[in-house]
Amino acid sequence: MSTTPGNIGISQIGQIAVNVQDPERATAFYRDVLQLSLLFQAGGLSFFNCGGVRLMLSRAEKPEFNHPSSILYFRVPDISAAYNKLKDSGVRMEGEPHVIAKMPDHDLWMTFFRDSEDNFLGLMCEVKRPA
Repeated sequence: MSTTPGNIGISQIGQIAVNVQDPERATAFYRDVLQLSLLFQAGGLSFFNCGGVRLMLSRAEKPEFNHPSSILYFRVPDISAAYNKLKDSGVRMEGEPHVIAKMPDHDLWMTFFRDSEDNFLGLMCEVKRPA
């Protein structure tokens, strides 16, 4: 076993926890509005598949953990279509899709929204530029 700093074998994110106040409401939002695949529920926890990363919705275990989540950025193939679908579903959007950065071969677009628990989330899309 190597003890070299930085060589602990981390290869990817396995799970992200999102704090929720109302587990049933949040589960419905992530399942029905964001259309993530519900893997299973255990107690007050709900687990979703998001492109191989497990997303766990749960109430905060201690008061010091009871705060909005970090910003999750969901990659989408068509940010305008995703934005319109969420907006039409009554999701509270925090601005329209816009270019964040112009990269050498694509533009990075983002838009933001709130989930049912008031967590701030983002959509991101890398749009290839014509050659």
